[in-house]
Amino acid sequence: MKLLITGGAGSIGSYFIGYWLNKNSSDHIINLDALTYAGNLENTKSFKDNPNYKFIHGNILDTKLVNSLMKGIDTVVHFAAETHVDRSLHYPQLFLETNVIGTQVLLEASLNHKIKRFHYISTDEVFGELELNTKEKFTEETPYDPRSPYSSSKAGADHLVMAYYHTYKLPITITNCSNNYGPYQGPEKFIPRSITNLIEDKPIIIYGDGNHIRDWLHVEDHCTAIEVVLKKSGIGETYLVGGLTKDVSNLDIAKLLLKLLDKNKNYIKFVADRRHDRRYAVNWSKINKELGWKPKHTFEAGLKETVEWYKNNIGYWKESKKEVEKFLNTRKKT
Repeated sequence: MKLLITGGAGSIGSYFIGYWLNKNSSDHIINLDALTYAGNLENTKSFKDNPNYKFIHGNILDTKLVNSLMKGIDTVVHFAAETHVDRSLHYPQLFLETNVIGTQVLLEASLNHKIKRFHYISTDEVFGELELNTKEKFTEETPYDPRSPYSSSKAGADHLVMAYYHTYKLPITITNCSNNYGPYQGPEKFIPRSITNLIEDKPIIIYGDGNHIRDWLHVEDHCTAIEVVLKKSGIGETYLVGGLTKDVSNLDIAKLLLKLLDKNKNYIKFVADRRHDRRYAVNWSKINKELGWKPKHTFEAGLKETVEWYKNNIGYWKESKKEVEKFLNTRKKT
């Protein structure tokens, strides 16, 4: 099989490529990535010399390039996206261009080249937010209610993907995942930013009261979910993919990180909140019942492993963190 992976220099896309090549050694992969702040060729070093792998530096908005790469492709796995919520508040048009128009370019090329499967990586944030102190969880039937330019752009792309299925019979599948964590994640995200701050003897930054709750999914568990969807799912299906956390707040995570990095409570700094969804929680029973998937990483073990990775790879994130902190300190107030 020959796959086109978009955004394969990002943390999740690159992990997926390495995972897939290890398990499917005869398959061929083309990785198309624009190498924005979210992409890093260091992420691909473990497989960059694999003869079945090829990297293409380019943008999914480039219609001519995308069509040229689709020739002979069996499966498209579309990771490429602008994903940082704070950046979406600052640059909403960029998120719409990449996440909506870029996805449409890929869908149209996939249709023209009769791709056998187009798999789209989406987010649970398209469903909006849940109330604190409830047991409610997102399901595949939850109405869409995005609250940021980022989640709105992903919701628009979700609808486009389904439209190409219903209108043109393009064989698609979608996974809406919860917040990912693990190695190779850029320091603009909450967990790596908090870890790297502590390594640099700086405090963890907590917005508002710190009681924002997310469902956390280890990147390897995410990759196994995509694999099972590609190999077992029927077309036109959507699956929610989540982890093993149970309403862990950002403040809870901060306290776990203080313990893992031997810091005291003075290393937590509360700052004024911008618009954050209060709670996400994912019901992943559909993918479990229909395809037999379930996550294997407990959050405590996965977080400990992630901390060790950032401690042992300071050179990976040191320079990019400077740009991230500069941006976060000059962003628009909301």
